[in-house]
Amino acid sequence: MVLVDTNVFVALMIQNTPWNGQATELFSRDPDWRSEASCAGTRDATQNATSSRASACVMRALSRHPVPRKPAPRPGKRMQKDLPSEAAEAARGRIEAIGLMIVALAIFSGLDTAAKYLVTRTGLPVVEVVWARFIGQFVLLLALVPAFGVMSARALFATSRPRLQLVRSVLMIATTAFNFLALEHLRLDQTITIVFLAPLVVALLAGPFLGEWVGWRRLAAILVGFAGILIAVRPGFAALHPAVGFAFLAMLVYALFILLTRYMGAFDPPLVTLFYSMFAGTLFAAPLALAGWVAPPDALAWLLLSSLGILGGLGHYLFILAYRLAPASTVAPFLYLQLLTMVAFGFAVFGDVPDLWTLLGSAVIVGSGVYLLHRERVTQRPGVASGAA
Repeated sequence: MVLVDTNVFVALMIQNTPWNGQATELFSRDPDWRSEASCAGTRDATQNATSSRASACVMRALSRHPVPRKPAPRPGKRMQKDLPSEAAEAARGRIEAIGLMIVALAIFSGLDTAAKYLVTRTGLPVVEVVWARFIGQFVLLLALVPAFGVMSARALFATSRPRLQLVRSVLMIATTAFNFLALEHLRLDQTITIVFLAPLVVALLAGPFLGEWVGWRRLAAILVGFAGILIAVRPGFAALHPAVGFAFLAMLVYALFILLTRYMGAFDPPLVTLFYSMFAGTLFAAPLALAGWVAPPDALAWLLLSSLGILGGLGHYLFILAYRLAPASTVAPFLYLQLLTMVAFGFAVFGDVPDLWTLLGSAVIVGSGVYLLHRERVTQRPGVASGAA
């Protein structure tokens, strides 16, 4: 059963006709015409029946009180200029999403650098750093969002997909923990090179999960990207640290996290999605972190530990917004730009310099990502079959 206000429903019927401007004006100033059309507002009909009856009533009202027609305006530059362009709006959305993603990646690089410093230079346990990252962001959300009137504390818990939010939160906790475990032993550029596979996995899985299928050209680029990671890691030719396994697990979980983030964007507001991740991380990691708690040794360590939540919160919010504005296959390739900030932070803070094989493998992966972006733009052009992209 659908309850529809009479005037609103008839106005919607008028709005969907070519004479909507004149009919709306006549409907508002002519009581006879309005009384004829008011029969469309039957409140106890189903949606289809109401729509059919409303159409008949409006047409009968028009036959008795015809609307004077005005000559159609001549097409001109002004008329063309006023026409909304869905393609242009979609392009602007993609550009905004890309910009948000780049800023988020720079913030995430700072987060990883702070986490690595805390684990390697101050000796704090990984689980403590993970928990600090979640509880800091959780407290900020719970305090600032209601304070600024953006959303009430109760509304932050309101979700239409609680089970999916729980799954996404677990993925967030897992990828964070695996990443910090890898950072304890690997360089920043090494971990990010492995994480670079995530956009390729996302593009590969976006078809079955989100209906965003890739063609044979982009599939070939994905395979080239996987070859790039073999160059960087060199299995069988160089000794692999066990932490490489943590990096690969972080990447796989991260790819699933990206896909679910994109899907959840259609159901819950970004703040709700963000809040659930922090709430679950705070709740699940607390027992382990508090059981083995180690106090930070100095003021810098305290500052870095407390900043993890701020960096994570801001970067994660921009991340969610980016995936609401554009398809995963469009935004994901720009994750590669994080290599620049990770190399810069690694050299400035730890004196790490990437080796030749890591840079070569990264270049191959970045090249495949750039090609994915190129093919994405090609498929947006009219007349191009997406199956061949």
